[in-house]
Amino acid sequence: MKVHVADILKGLNHIAPFELAESWDNVGLLIGDPGREVGSLLFGLDPSLSLLDEAIRRDIDTIITHHPCIFHPFPSVNIATPDGAFLERALVHKVNVIACHTNFDSAEDGVSDALARLLKLEDVRPLRAIAGSGNEKVGLGRIGEFASPLPFSVFMQHLFKAVACTDVQLAGPKPTEIKRIALCGGSGSDLAEEAYRKNADVYVSSEIKHSTAVWAQDAGFCLIDATHYGTEKPAMLLLAQNLEAFGQKQGWNVEICQTETEKAPFLHINNENYINNSN
Repeated sequence: MKVHVADILKGLNHIAPFELAESWDNVGLLIGDPGREVGSLLFGLDPSLSLLDEAIRRDIDTIITHHPCIFHPFPSVNIATPDGAFLERALVHKVNVIACHTNFDSAEDGVSDALARLLKLEDVRPLRAIAGSGNEKVGLGRIGEFASPLPFSVFMQHLFKAVACTDVQLAGPKPTEIKRIALCGGSGSDLAEEAYRKNADVYVSSEIKHSTAVWAQDAGFCLIDATHYGTEKPAMLLLAQNLEAFGQKQGWNVEICQTETEKAPFLHINNENYINNSN
């Protein structure tokens, strides 16, 4: 069957209801035409110019990202800026751009669930449930347990594999072993105290504030900042898989692709190596 942008939006709304998005967020179709036919989808975390160029090069007509390409209102569209250039290029090449941001953060089988699965957690539930949602599986962050306690060193091996990072930041004391873990893909500093109150042995998230790290030291609670990219990137594969499953039930004939070019925006430099190699 022919598939249109409106059909893709219907599928995404089934997986991660747009009504779950925070009031300050901007999700859904941000560039494009609901009536336009769709032949292929490209999934990526960020609406970057490189991702857009990849879609154009691969002749993909629709991009689905986690972070929105239009977040704050534009007083003007200056095509000399990255944001302006993105809008112009997407419009010229008729590439539809859809965002599933905080609605996918809170959805059942959402961003933090993807990370929880990679870590093989059991009894997973929201760290901060959405009151009155009628679904106990929706909300921000997740908390769950390992089948058996893991030594801290073994846990870190699992974490590095899950987030595909070479290094992380840690605040507070390292537990000897870990049974219960709280996590939040993306920026989750504000959930740290909630993780502590729910007796997690460690809390994994990103963009941990300095003041939160100091609090963790005083509270004797372990926080791990595993980068925004690292904690969210696994979710885009999960979203693609869930949309593909939805489309198969509907009889869609759409090619679903993962980005081949996207990578973490930060380069981590080891101080000692940098000094030794600077000459």
